[in-house]
Amino acid sequence: MVIKLRKYLEKYVKEIDKKIEKKNITKEDIDDHLIKISFFQHERLIHLLVTLFYALYLFISVIIFLKMWQFVIIVFLIITILIFYVRHYFFLENNTQYLYRQYDIMKKQLYKKRKKC
Repeated sequence: MVIKLRKYLEKYVKEIDKKIEKKNITKEDIDDHLIKISFFQHERLIHLLVTLFYALYLFISVIIFLKMWQFVIIVFLIITILIFYVRHYFFLENNTQYLYRQYDIMKKQLYKKRKKC
């Protein structure tokens, strides 16, 4: 699912960049963009919560590992999962912020277009 979301977001960002470049923005595009932003914000929040819980599990696992060395496998497993979750969270964070910048540009373009008419 992560790969599909990543490809979907990258494809959507490129489509909007093309529309911005062509200065072909409509009110519907902006409304749709705001809906997409809210979807990605939700996705980002969920991944932040999951990442925080894995960090908590890692902290607890390290404490247990200090008392029981056999717990090392679980610690490494949680570290591995946490690394991938953090990586994906930063992907979502950066792209959501990029969507905000796109929205600002889209708004300005639409305002200029309406002002000319």
